Amino acid sequence: MGTFKNLNNLTNSSEIIELLKKTATPLENLEDLDPLMDYIGDAKYVLLGEASHGTHEYYTWRAKITQRLIQEKGFSFVGVEGDWPDCYRLNRFAKGYTNSGTDIYNVLNEFKRWPTWMWANWEIAAFIDWLKVYNINLPADKRIGFYGLDVYSFRESMNSIIQYLEKNDPQALAIAKIAMKCFEPYGKDEGQTYARASSYVPELCEKEILHMLTEIVKNVPNYNHDAENVLSTEQNAFIARNAEKYYRAMIKRGSASWNIRDEHMVSTIERLMKFHGKEAKIIVWEHNTHIGDARATDMASEGMVNVGQLLREQHSTDGVVAVGFGSYKGSVVACREWGDFMRKIKVPEAVEGSWEHTFHLASNGQNRLLLMNKIKNEKCLSPYIGHRAIGVVYNPEHERFGNYVPTILPKRYDAFIFLDETSALHPIHIQPEGNQIPETYPFGM
Repeated sequence: MGTFKNLNNLTNSSEIIELLKKTATPLENLEDLDPLMDYIGDAKYVLLGEASHGTHEYYTWRAKITQRLIQEKGFSFVGVEGDWPDCYRLNRFAKGYTNSGTDIYNVLNEFKRWPTWMWANWEIAAFIDWLKVYNINLPADKRIGFYGLDVYSFRESMNSIIQYLEKNDPQALAIAKIAMKCFEPYGKDEGQTYARASSYVPELCEKEILHMLTEIVKNVPNYNHDAENVLSTEQNAFIARNAEKYYRAMIKRGSASWNIRDEHMVSTIERLMKFHGKEAKIIVWEHNTHIGDARATDMASEGMVNVGQLLREQHSTDGVVAVGFGSYKGSVVACREWGDFMRKIKVPEAVEGSWEHTFHLASNGQNRLLLMNKIKNEKCLSPYIGHRAIGVVYNPEHERFGNYVPTILPKRYDAFIFLDETSALHPIHIQPEGNQIPETYPFGM
């Protein structure tokens, strides 16, 4: 995405390095996060990024920040770049619901969609186990949740809808089955065949899905058995609706499918915030390309919006703090191509002139935390500078041609965590189902 702009072509590279030396603070332990905690203050939206989907330290530092936000600032739940049905099982397990799973490994083993390692990994296992213990002493309605915000679970969401309606709403069940039947001819690869067919018949199953959503939303006040399961059923209906729109959009070139996906994630955040009440606070875990403001990158010129931009536009008075992540070198879990098996891949030293390379020079190889309020008015930071972004597909030998997003860092994030050397995530090795549309498709982020 975008083109790399070399910092060496600018006259102010040494000025930026000196600025970072003065303003970025050491980051080695939990106490070093204190300036970030102070900066977050009473903000209701904290967005924690990552520069890849397979880096151990991004997950562990996000978990450390999240634990402090929950313990010290009363945050209500975590929303992640994952599927709703899979993450909802984690949510039920973390809250100690009956029949929610015997142990975290068995719950994570239900993650079937490639790339499974994004959430089925030992770093997530450790966090969810911590969350489960933390929740034990809280009232049931105050326990901290863990939810998927993404749009990629049409089949699983439809199955969940039908299972719920079988017990609670026979009339809506009949409508849901009609919608499911409409999709049957396109079910073998969940999305790609439907997308191709929609180029000939633009509407396809749109009316059936919309009818189902309308019926479920209308009847939600009558579903009063388990409030969170009611929320889940309604959310699955919105996923079905937006997934159908996404399928139709992804066959076309341009920004439409990306925007549908990020707008869906924002609308999911809105429903979760409403569900958790007026005092709710959310922590979001997503790739930098989603949580960093798109207007500070070349994404804007391509007509793309993202979660960070939309939340800033809609909720600035409630406080929105976006924290980006990046590293200079190390290793990552990724694939060489779509659907390939996961592997540990070496991440080379960042390209000279990139943000990561500049931080490396400024920090003498040490981890750093930078708060943007210290530097946001510095003129030397106004040009676009390359900022590394690694997706689920990664070929480091081609890195300089497609893995650097032109970025004005102090406008994209409110804070930035630089980790000089990082290591690969620790997946739970399970075989993904190859007939499902991948998470992050087709962008890889």
